[in-house]
Amino acid sequence: MPRSPLKLLLKTIVKSIYNLDPLDFSGLRTYPLASRKSKVSARDFARPHRRGARFPEFLESLPRILGGHDLRAVIAAILRARVRQKMLLWGFGGHVIKVGLGPLIADLIERGFIGGIAMNGSTMVHDFELALVGNTSEDVEAGLGSGAFGMAEETGLCLNEIAKSAARDAIGLGESAGRMLTSGSLRVRYPQASVLIAAYRARVPVTVHLAIGTDIPHMHPSADGPALGDSTHHDFRLFCSLVKQMHTGGVYLNWGSAVVLPEVFLKAVSAVRNLGVPLYPITTANFDFIQQYRSLTNVVRRPTAPVKGAKENLSRGYSIIGHHEVMFPLVSAALVEGASGMTMRRRPASK
Repeated sequence: MPRSPLKLLLKTIVKSIYNLDPLDFSGLRTYPLASRKSKVSARDFARPHRRGARFPEFLESLPRILGGHDLRAVIAAILRARVRQKMLLWGFGGHVIKVGLGPLIADLIERGFIGGIAMNGSTMVHDFELALVGNTSEDVEAGLGSGAFGMAEETGLCLNEIAKSAARDAIGLGESAGRMLTSGSLRVRYPQASVLIAAYRARVPVTVHLAIGTDIPHMHPSADGPALGDSTHHDFRLFCSLVKQMHTGGVYLNWGSAVVLPEVFLKAVSAVRNLGVPLYPITTANFDFIQQYRSLTNVVRRPTAPVKGAKENLSRGYSIIGHHEVMFPLVSAALVEGASGMTMRRRPASK
């Protein structure tokens, strides 16, 4: 039977058209696998949960890799700062309040784990509405078409009065809000839901950082631009004083603010260092359900970069991804459990 033309053609093509041969690997040097430095070890793997185990055992069962390692490191830094009475600053975006974490924040205030709180404008709005009537977070689409979005009377009237009162009395928005909510002048139906109230009663400073035009009270007829600007600038300078107290060994945690609070923290760090305080070593962490540029750069990386003249960099920054309604209770429980059996004094109330 005659051969096919294709088979004859393939038989004649025996050499490559390239003037280059594949590299000969026969001379490569190898080494024993056990001698290699590796990033992952079986010693660091997760352990199965034991039925009936206590929370500390669960925490220890997490992998000592990536997020599991970082979460432990952040918790350890907070506990260490708490024992040494170093400043523990927490920044909260509005979503943290909307998902129902106010009672846990209040509990951490009571336990002395919070030395100061930074909020953006939406955080104050949601906290105020929850304190007043027990609900917040309106349906934007439902009201936007008719122009009703953001027009709740009490929210606009009271929060703008808080700003005016703050400007008159030379205090900040956060303190003024806590003062109004505890004064008896308003019918506050759900005080237990309010971080502003819990912090004010504990004399833990709250600073509110506005971007004018981003929050619903700014479009109400009662809005007073000079009062808003004066009261939030007062809070920025107060926040700088809190950041100053992070030297040495303090912690800043940014929860759920992607733009405003990371920018505010970065400027505060620069102002404090400009005045001669190196802010070293410090620990920072960003918690959010996605990784954002500003929070990663302005909270995690830049403030913890090597300080000129330091022999080694002892500052650390961490980025931990997860839903606030899951991660915050986890961190809160870890702090409560970690504090048990440790001798810790309540951080003195700031004056």
